[in-house]
Amino acid sequence: MARITASVYTSHVPAIGAALDLGKTHEPYWQKVFAGYDYGKQWVKDNRPDVIFLVYNDHATAFSLNLIPTFAIGTAAEYEVADEGFGPRPVPKVMGHPELASHIAQSVIQQDFDLTIVNKMPVDHGLTVPLSLMFGQKDPVKEAWPCPVIPFAVNVVQYPVPSGRRCYELGKAIRRAVASFDEDLNVHIWGTGGMSHQLQGPRAGLINREWDNAWLDKLINDPEACASVPHIDYVREAGSEGIELVMWLIARGAMADAAGGPKPVLKHRFYHVPASNTAVGHAILETV
Repeated sequence: MARITASVYTSHVPAIGAALDLGKTHEPYWQKVFAGYDYGKQWVKDNRPDVIFLVYNDHATAFSLNLIPTFAIGTAAEYEVADEGFGPRPVPKVMGHPELASHIAQSVIQQDFDLTIVNKMPVDHGLTVPLSLMFGQKDPVKEAWPCPVIPFAVNVVQYPVPSGRRCYELGKAIRRAVASFDEDLNVHIWGTGGMSHQLQGPRAGLINREWDNAWLDKLINDPEACASVPHIDYVREAGSEGIELVMWLIARGAMADAAGGPKPVLKHRFYHVPASNTAVGHAILETV
């Protein structure tokens, strides 16, 4: 059977993608940001997954205000890189895993979570920046990403958005779905977005280091408490875009201890501010 062996958590700041694409990673401003991913890059080489289930939010590329799915799973064989206004990022297209994605959709919907099934969509920086951070830059002509990716887009842009509790419980359903797939696959689940940041209004540029780290403590050590954090706390303490952190709870809910199994092992934790007026968080948990 397939199994989820690890979860990866990371911010997906678009400026990080630009720094990678423009060769600015060694500039003083960016050095500490990228140094925080050195461990993860080696770890993923040593623990290469067969498939990545990647939770992210679309930034008005695949979806607009005309159509706002709360949870959307990509079931296509491949996904083009989105043009977000400056041309597509110079990275390979993303190859999907239609068989596992369709199985997860079937299983999760039967567990009473309504998903939107998407057979064609471009993927933006929310998905490609985490891939670049963990796998490094890839030549879009000569190289491919090391494994298939199942995109899972969550609406955290237009209210109403799903609660942390809903996302956490959805992660449990995804774990059950993966475990019921017949093929022997090593699956990683990645939760992306956040951490504290606000892009507009009087509090634009808000970063709350103390709240971010306290929230990350709860995510790792007490995910039930973390799942109970109300929306207003995210907005008040982490800024209007800090709500993206609920996507990390999908990945955390998919770990074994959320289903009564053993507590996962923390392999890496990193936090840095600022990176383009936002906080950057990163963590890796392994199933025992």
